[in-house]
Formats: sequence, structure tokens, C-alpha cells
Amino acid sequence: MNLFDGYRYLTALHQHRHFGRAAASCHITQPALSNALRALEEHFGVPLVRRSRQFEGFTPEGEQVLATAHRMLHEQESLQQLLKSSVGQPTGRLLIGAVPTALPMAARFVSRLLQRHPGLQPQLRSLPSQDIEQALDQLGLDLALGYTERAPQRLQALPQYLERYYLLQRARLPAAALQRGEPLGWAEAATHTLALLAPEMHNRAIVDGVFASLGLKVRPAMETNSVLALLAAVQAGGLATVLPGALVSTVAGQGSLLARPLVQPEATTPIGMLVLHGARQTLALQAALALARDEVWLAEARAHSGALEAAV
Repeated sequence: MNLFDGYRYLTALHQHRHFGRAAASCHITQPALSNALRALEEHFGVPLVRRSRQFEGFTPEGEQVLATAHRMLHEQESLQQLLKSSVGQPTGRLLIGAVPTALPMAARFVSRLLQRHPGLQPQLRSLPSQDIEQALDQLGLDLALGYTERAPQRLQALPQYLERYYLLQRARLPAAALQRGEPLGWAEAATHTLALLAPEMHNRAIVDGVFASLGLKVRPAMETNSVLALLAAVQAGGLATVLPGALVSTVAGQGSLLARPLVQPEATTPIGMLVLHGARQTLALQAALALARDEVWLAEARAHSGALEAAV
């Protein structure tokens, strides 16, 4: 058995949480992936994966092997990039995570990065905050865009922009593009029939926290872990939602929607690039961090996160 292939399949299963999708991502059949994982278990002499008819997680021993797999694959990728990259032009894979509400900004960052370094191969994943922190710790991600206020000390944060919030609802009058309405107090926003992100998501904790500071407890008519579902519900009419400007600006070209800046209080949340302290940085990661510190990029990020009027 090729040990590195076994490690690769194990990390793919961790990422996709599904045997079939993990196999497809590795370009092999599901039986081939299952056989390789069993061979890995025989190699170590312990069960690594908890199975029934579907993937149920890893055993404690499996979690230990998974952590080693992430480190080994990270070192291999770092060496390959060092050997294959030319001066000033890094090549190779870069694993980037983003919390769902920051995904459009992360995609913009990846686009700017590829303009500078077309030889890179970024993979962008939408993940909740706790999964991002764990993946960075285990070297399952190189870099992530997330909430710096909750980041543990083992993660270094590079500030990018402040998240500001808007009430997004269907406009009464049709229009060709997203309309920017007058500011609205959070207390008045609470009187709307709201669709919000699920309680386990950090964005929801922020929104609930602002309402709680005003002595309000909001019971949304709809909850979901999908930003796309929120936008679809608002477009259908009858529901409003609270979203950050970086996300609202992505629907700027869509008509019949109204975005109103939320005030009283002026709530903001810092968003930054997160990276593991002390880990060996690949050339691809070094290039990404250089862009994350670039003043031109930071000005662009700030413009598209809080100044919604620039996008509509």
C-alpha cells in the first residue's frame, strides 16, 4: 500500500464526510477508497473509521492518524512547491477556508491572487468557524477568512475589513438593480418577519447579540445554514434577513431587492485572514499572505464590505 495515498484518501473522507464524494474527489471508485482505508487500518493495526451504511466519523485512533496525515501531506506539498516554483512565481495547491458570510470576499481574494500568481491552484471551501479553527490547527487548511474576535491564540490574524450589517428585503417597487434604502434601527428590524442563519453559526450569534443588547429576543420565521437559501427566501417575498455588506453587495445586479443599513447601534465585526502560528509556510501561502497585507487589496476589501453604495 502507498502510505501517502492512504493519507490522501483519509483526508478526503474528512473533508467530504461521505465515502462516495471523497472517492470522486480523489478520482477513484468508492470500493477502491474503502479498500485503501481498510489497508491503512491493517497497516496501523487499529480501526480508523466508524462505519455503518455511511460514514459516521473517525475513531480516536483515526483522529490521531488524520492529524499525522495532514502534517505529512502539508510537508510534501511544501517540498513540491519549493522544487517546482520559479523565482517570484509560486505554483501548487493552496487550501483556503471562509465562513459562509465572507465567502464572496474570499472568492474576490482568490481572483486577485490568481492575477498575481496564475500558477497557484487555490481550493476555496465554505466552513463554519469551529471547523475552520480545527482545520487550520491540523494543517487541513493553509489560510482562512473568518472572525478574528473568536480566533484562539494559536492562530495569527491579519485584519481585512469590518463587517457591517444590512436588512435585506424585497422592494415594494420593481427596479433593475439592488436598491439602497434609508438606515433602519435594529429595534425596527426586529419587527420584520425574519429569516436568519442557524443558531450554531457565528453570524447568528452576532445578530442575536445585537438584538439582546436592546433587550430583544427575535424568533425567526425561518432558519437555515445556507446563505443561498436566505437570499432565495428574501427574493420570494414576505421575509427579510440580516446580512453583512460583503454578502449583500454580491446581489447588487439583482432587481427588486432593498438593502437598508442597520443602525442604533452601529454594529461592526472584524474579519481577518487566519493562519496557524509557527507552521512552515508553503510558497503559495507566503504569496497569499503578501496579498492579504497589500494596501490596494485592503482598500478594495473595505470598499466592498461596508460601502454598499459603491456597489449599487
